[in-house]
Amino acid sequence: MMNKQNWLDRSYDEASVTVLKGLEPVKKRPGMYTYTDNPTHICQEVIDNAADEALGGFADQITVDVFSDLSLQVEDNGRGIPTGQHPDEKISVLELVFSRLHAGGKFNKKEGGAYAFSGGLHGVGVSVTNALSSRLEVTVKRDGEIWYIVFSGGEVIEPLTKIGTCAKKDTGTKVRIWPDPQYFENPNYSIPQIENLLKAKAVLLPGLRVTLNIHAADDSIESESWYYSNGMQEYLESMLGDVELIHPVQYMESYLTEDIGDFSEGEGVSVALAWSEEGHVASSSYVNLIATPLGGTHESGLKQAIFTAVDNFIRLHNLLPRGVKVQSDDVFSRVSFVLSARVMDPQFQGQTKEKLINRTSTRLVSQALLDSLELWLNQNIEVGKKIADLSIKQAQARMRSAKKIEKRKGSGLAVLPGKLTDCESEDVRETELFLVEGESAGGSAKLARNKYNQAILPLRGKVLNSFDVHKDQLLGNAEIHDISVAIGVDPHSLDDEVDLNSLRYGKIAILSDADVDGAHIQVLLLTLFYRHFPKLIQEGHIFVAQPPLFRVDVNARGKNKPARKYYALDSLELDGIVAKLTKEGINENGYSISRFKGLGEMNPEQLRDTTMDPDSRRLLQVRINDIPDDTQKMFVLLMGRGEAASRREWIEEKGNQVEADI
Repeated sequence: MMNKQNWLDRSYDEASVTVLKGLEPVKKRPGMYTYTDNPTHICQEVIDNAADEALGGFADQITVDVFSDLSLQVEDNGRGIPTGQHPDEKISVLELVFSRLHAGGKFNKKEGGAYAFSGGLHGVGVSVTNALSSRLEVTVKRDGEIWYIVFSGGEVIEPLTKIGTCAKKDTGTKVRIWPDPQYFENPNYSIPQIENLLKAKAVLLPGLRVTLNIHAADDSIESESWYYSNGMQEYLESMLGDVELIHPVQYMESYLTEDIGDFSEGEGVSVALAWSEEGHVASSSYVNLIATPLGGTHESGLKQAIFTAVDNFIRLHNLLPRGVKVQSDDVFSRVSFVLSARVMDPQFQGQTKEKLINRTSTRLVSQALLDSLELWLNQNIEVGKKIADLSIKQAQARMRSAKKIEKRKGSGLAVLPGKLTDCESEDVRETELFLVEGESAGGSAKLARNKYNQAILPLRGKVLNSFDVHKDQLLGNAEIHDISVAIGVDPHSLDDEVDLNSLRYGKIAILSDADVDGAHIQVLLLTLFYRHFPKLIQEGHIFVAQPPLFRVDVNARGKNKPARKYYALDSLELDGIVAKLTKEGINENGYSISRFKGLGEMNPEQLRDTTMDPDSRRLLQVRINDIPDDTQKMFVLLMGRGEAASRREWIEEKGNQVEADI
């Protein structure tokens, strides 16, 4: 063990700061850029690029080969990646896009960019693929010439070379990848995931033929091909199977033919819809051909349009019984859909692109579909009445199931804390409680919340470290008592039989500042829930809100380029936003960066948009590690009263790995 003097003698000077260059950040922290359970996602980045060529109308064939040596090849007949020298970087564009983060042809959208619409936007996709591959080969056919380059671990090992000629009309890109197994828990691809991805591309791009070839060790090949002339309706029908529908699958689309306000020519949406009284419902959504399994603002726009159209139909035909109020979920709960949005500048949650977070996309989709939905309902009155009747029945069932929850202690009724700002709804399926750090932030959160289903409980100071506190003494602490009474559940252990029917909120979110003190409060509250309310974590009720640390205000640039606002969770996201603005040609004078000192600095609108609105917030669900004993040991080490010596030893051993924000 290091003695105190040696520990104090460790220097912290200019030479202590390490700068990761090129693709080194990806290799050091691969989990920040892609999934690391298997290499499927880094190969998906290459497939997505080929699909972007098809989306632009430049390719009609994509072929994916999975070889027995665990390599994967993607080939398209698009335009081919440019091989000439970049005017600023002085290396070939082909080498640039595969070896630099935030380099690509998808940033400059409106001003003559190579892609009007694309799924790839961050410019880190194929460069991440390259960084995490032991070998990557690229062959390009373009302008009657064939070019070839080879990388290893992101570095060029065989320079770009012209290897032949071809017909000028014979164009395309072929990329073969050997993922480096050291970065992945499992070296095998998820073939079902690849099949679903490729099928979706064919579904959303009628006329595109997509082929998957699986090469076995004995040189046999198993092939499957997808081609749809009437894609989205057929896809939804296959997803629903034998489910009995109220009406045949309905297809609608609406795309702008000119720039209007915040939206650009070509933006819009297509959707296949169906309602069913019973059986499972199916849904699938996409943005510029990228699957969004976690939904996002485009799904919110569809939900808004459907609710408005059905609600207007119910009122127009006087179908609503007295005392019944139809809500959005009542209408949407029996809807199956396949949604494909086309967005000029998609903003995703993270590089894995599972959720769209553009706030304007809600309005884009809603406005694009509302007129078509209302016209269809009123042209098909009987279908419209069946949908209205189904929605009303859902509303009546919801109202019957809603119960007023009372929490009793002994023979008396537990009075809710006076500082709790409760919500109107009593339906635990939709209610949310935010545990907010400080009275000031609590005030902003009260103004920012949706008072129908969001409640606020401000906390004063730091909560007691409850790890070693017996549950019988726990409620003697005022803050913990208020939390327990507010949520409607008593402290317990995993072995206790706990009735969660008394739970008052389906989601309990910890909302603290994005700084060191805020992280400390998060840990103390997580300790409380882990130690004394474990069933809430086990059932998925505990969440951590993620307010941003930075705000970037972009100045207006002429009549057609209004002012914009971006939020960054941390400095890494901030760097990505700055890189994006730089690629757009916006210099440092064209934008300003603000750092939030705390939640209290945010006005209610900012707090709502970034942290509390379900359509645009980031909310992490708390789960126990797959190895519970490891989680228990870490909590004992970090929070146990008698572990000071062990903590010191651990800090001395691990302290150099900390990425501090000072």
